[in-house]
Amino acid sequence: MDSLDKIFKAYDIRGIYPTEINEDLAYKIGRGIAKFLRAGKIVIGRDDRLSSDGLFKSLCDGIQDEGVDILDIGVTTTPIFYLVVAKYGYDGGVMISASHNPKEYNGFKVVTKNSVPIGGETGLEEIKKIVQRLKPIQMPPKLRGSMEQRDALEQYLKNILRFIDIENIKPLKVVVDTGNGTAGLVVKELDKRLPITIVQLFSELDGSFPNHQPNPMHPEATRTLQETIKKQKADFGIAFDGDGDRILFIDETGQRINPNYIAALIINRFFKCAEGKISFDTPTSWVVREQIVKTGNTPICTKVGHVYLKDKILREKAIFGAESSGHYYLLDDYSVESPFFVFFKVLELISREGKSLSKLIKPFQKYYLAGMIFQTKNPEDRIGKMEKFYRDAKRLSLFDGLTVEYPNWHFILRASNTEPVMRLVVEAKTQKLLDRKMKEIQTRLQKI
Repeated sequence: MDSLDKIFKAYDIRGIYPTEINEDLAYKIGRGIAKFLRAGKIVIGRDDRLSSDGLFKSLCDGIQDEGVDILDIGVTTTPIFYLVVAKYGYDGGVMISASHNPKEYNGFKVVTKNSVPIGGETGLEEIKKIVQRLKPIQMPPKLRGSMEQRDALEQYLKNILRFIDIENIKPLKVVVDTGNGTAGLVVKELDKRLPITIVQLFSELDGSFPNHQPNPMHPEATRTLQETIKKQKADFGIAFDGDGDRILFIDETGQRINPNYIAALIINRFFKCAEGKISFDTPTSWVVREQIVKTGNTPICTKVGHVYLKDKILREKAIFGAESSGHYYLLDDYSVESPFFVFFKVLELISREGKSLSKLIKPFQKYYLAGMIFQTKNPEDRIGKMEKFYRDAKRLSLFDGLTVEYPNWHFILRASNTEPVMRLVVEAKTQKLLDRKMKEIQTRLQKI
């Protein structure tokens, strides 16, 4: 079972279908999850990837063979799945999805009560061991778990619409690219309920993702969206990933907006004097940290990944959380990912203040950010060698990869927990300094 080491990641189970993840493994993983959760009934959701239906059937067979009941909420988004588990008091659940990964990937996000994610350190390693020890069983039909089916979309809409002041929203035009993913189900219904014009791109569900990768953080994935915003003279645009938990904003000129600036804007306008804790991940821009302090809140830094951020939000009762990859969390929304809360608040700000999105964002574009993704087989070795290069830094940390900070610039270098790549993020106080440091770091990485 050495293959399990490839798919059991730091905060989910994920791999290429069918070579790394397939129906046979899904059945065994289902049994392993059922044994670990010791639940009476768990929730199962799935995205629209081509392999999701087959994996769903096998996963459920494994769970039911352990005598555990299932609530099947069908093809859905990850935030809907989280809401159902958290709000309605289920013992746990599994979301079948590979989130923003390319179409050939699939996997399982496992949660316990209150939609607390189970990561490598909090249960996935134990589930892997259970799977490795499994022996064949023949469960009598009368002892197998049952299955109930329910559509949770209407409950989700009711939940998120409480976060918008509909009467004060102006008739804005917004282009929404759901990329053939499950967020299209939600946007289609919001189009009927909101006093705005929604131009929806790639709304039909198609798990082959024929139009672009299901990851809006890739620049090529939003090109059609950017062009459509300009052609339609829209007020702004948004893009979602494959399972609808990540959101990226595009301004009225067609420019992509770094998620850090959206986080800073939301904190500045909606969490002033809240005197709460706000969570963010290690690659986050200086401007987000500054806004947290400026608004009278307490900053809490976590490792990259929803497992770590959600754990901190719950333990610290953080009122808001933001990942630099476009994930946002809200305490008042059961501490789960809340992309539509952020979308609604941007609608409110443009309507109320009469400013374009680019003007709303401009005050927070104080620093210059750049990133790089590259393949590597020895991330820990590279991080160790890079640490030696920057021993004179004002601050140096191995908390999550390598963080190096100087008065006028900083960078983070870390191995991805979901893809076989390393990620570099550099931020500086001037464009010239940013360009110079990006070149410097890339040159050093190429030599080691």
